[in-house]
Amino acid sequence: MFWKYKRLCFLLAGFVACVGVRAQGSVPAAPQPGPMAALSNPFVWTMLLVMVFLLVVIGSLANLLINAARKNWAEQKSGGVPTAAASALLLAMVVFSRPAMAQGAPSVASVTTPIVNGLNDNTFYMIVSVIGVEVLVILYLLFNVNKLLKPDEAAVIEAGVAGRSRPAFNFSQWWARVNKFRPVTEEEGIDTGHDYDGIHELDNKLPPWWKYGFYATIIFAVVYLWRYHVSHSAPLQDEEYTIAVAQAAVQKEAYLKMAANNVDENTVKLLTSPTDLEAGKAIFIGTCFACHGKNGEGGVGPNLTDSYWLHGGSIQEVFKTIKYGWPDKGMKSWKDDYSPSQIAQIASYVKSLAGTNPPNAKAPQGTLIK
Repeated sequence: MFWKYKRLCFLLAGFVACVGVRAQGSVPAAPQPGPMAALSNPFVWTMLLVMVFLLVVIGSLANLLINAARKNWAEQKSGGVPTAAASALLLAMVVFSRPAMAQGAPSVASVTTPIVNGLNDNTFYMIVSVIGVEVLVILYLLFNVNKLLKPDEAAVIEAGVAGRSRPAFNFSQWWARVNKFRPVTEEEGIDTGHDYDGIHELDNKLPPWWKYGFYATIIFAVVYLWRYHVSHSAPLQDEEYTIAVAQAAVQKEAYLKMAANNVDENTVKLLTSPTDLEAGKAIFIGTCFACHGKNGEGGVGPNLTDSYWLHGGSIQEVFKTIKYGWPDKGMKSWKDDYSPSQIAQIASYVKSLAGTNPPNAKAPQGTLIK
């Protein structure tokens, strides 16, 4: 058997050798810290099994093509591989060998290559390319097998079949063919013998559309299982929820930062969080203490710890005073020095000083506001 198809065996061996050369050329010079070891990666084993299976299919189709071609090609006497099978396999060998020669020695920069399914991207796309070319070879062989097995057109013409007109499309016949309906005359052969009130049970086969739909669900289940539970290349529902919550928190924080800088004397709210008050205190001690004292007890400016205010004591009025100032009374405008969010923090800190009664407090000024 081997000597009968020795050329086919040698071509398949060369094909596998070229695949090995291509895979060897994809290994980086330096060890990859990120990807899993190739032999411990389930994705690699799965893809290798797929490659081997496709090679078996290629060998079977090539063998079938040889047997079909012996009736038509003169090369049958030498026992060689037909032109179609040989050209397909040689084409695949060239495709795999050229990238191996062109790639050469990989650079050290390959250590930082992206990771796909636990492999560096070069190895991953190499595996996918191998399987893709194998599929193309299978399609090429199927095309040639179909071409050889088609009836000779001249013989069809001689038989008078080619001269007949194409029958018109019949939906009823098409629907029966799609569903594999049996005519009434054939029901006796599939009758199971069960009779229920005159209704006979027939052993009909499942329609093709149902079977292919079931096969599609199996394929989908395998892909889903691999994607979500083996390779973990996509998040599960709980992981997706956690990611969405984290993204929402980041977006909320960014929105609040933006909204904080959009406040003015009409929309400002009293801030009570320790973070905002500490930020306002730091600015107050660094800027406002010269006029109002370190603890707000007053100096050149009024006392900020009592209930008397010169220009209003609400958070909106304090914000407005800090923002625009009172130049005629020596209070400058701080809107060019601090952002609206910082002015809101300063105003909130000033409001928090009420009732602290620091030592050496200045006498009350302005109007009592309770």
